[in-house]
Amino acid sequence: MSSILKHVLYAFVAATFAVSATVSGADRAPISEEMFVKIGGIYQWITITGTERRNPVILFLHGGPGSSSSPFAEVYFAGWEKDFTLVQWDQRGAGRTHGKNGKSIEPTMTVERMTEDGIEVAEYLREHLHKQKIILVGGSWGSILGIRMAHARPDLFYAYVGYAQATNWQGDLAASHSWLLKIAQGKDDRPALDALNVLGAPPWDSIDKWLSYAKVMNGYQPELATAPMPPFGTVASKYEADFKNGGVWLEANDFSFRHFWGPTLCGPLTRVDLTSLTDFKIPIFFVKGEFDLTCPPDLTRAYFEKIRAPRKKFYVVPGTGHNLSWAELKLIRDVPFTEVRPIENAK
Repeated sequence: MSSILKHVLYAFVAATFAVSATVSGADRAPISEEMFVKIGGIYQWITITGTERRNPVILFLHGGPGSSSSPFAEVYFAGWEKDFTLVQWDQRGAGRTHGKNGKSIEPTMTVERMTEDGIEVAEYLREHLHKQKIILVGGSWGSILGIRMAHARPDLFYAYVGYAQATNWQGDLAASHSWLLKIAQGKDDRPALDALNVLGAPPWDSIDKWLSYAKVMNGYQPELATAPMPPFGTVASKYEADFKNGGVWLEANDFSFRHFWGPTLCGPLTRVDLTSLTDFKIPIFFVKGEFDLTCPPDLTRAYFEKIRAPRKKFYVVPGTGHNLSWAELKLIRDVPFTEVRPIENAK
């Protein structure tokens, strides 16, 4: 081999090694980003955190509607960054996305538009983070978007994990009312029974009636949900201003609630019915609180039994209600780690 050819070959090998080392180093680099991204024609708030860029990506779909999880992520998901890159997204009408855009976008706040928003976020993450697919996790209201996104665009996701999974708002409400009535009767709780009798069985025609019902329901939920829960009031310091009087988080939460329920309970949320979405091309996992009075487990399981997917599993978390417990959070983390990472690693 000529000396010139040797030099060329050595240079090629050295350059290839340098590129490989650079890529490997980049893959192992931490990531911490927070920014507004153009999604669905408006700027929406997204944060991305993780200790290694090569890790699988989880996109969280928060509940509410309007209750963005960005301020609580440091507490709720502490330690997850070692194994996953975590993405929080303030949805249309929530958190800092609401602060950026205000109330003028209310006509666009539909289930369909926000499903499309979620798909756009997933597409952005796939390109931005150089991933083939990501993991989708949705809770409560976010579980509505999650099911719709997983059904519409399975090519974007390795799997879907739903907690506090909703199915049909009117059906969930009727089942919840029946369950609560039995609890109150069993306790001979006259104040609760009187309140429920005044309301009558749903459907109702006023948001005030739902609020009266929620007052009774929320009175019982702590008695049933005995599993330790994360401290709701603990937020990251950079989000503290969002919770002061006039803060964007509290304003968005109230704004979205009134929009999605509607003054006569005819808002977009009250018309949700996921039960026709049963065929999925990705694994589906449900993590359900034993005492979820908002979305009763029996209805969720009945929907789950109709689902056809490459793999599916239903988990029940003892002593847990609609809101997250530490035990539920651990399971939500363990499912992607044990069930989904092997799928991701096999690609």
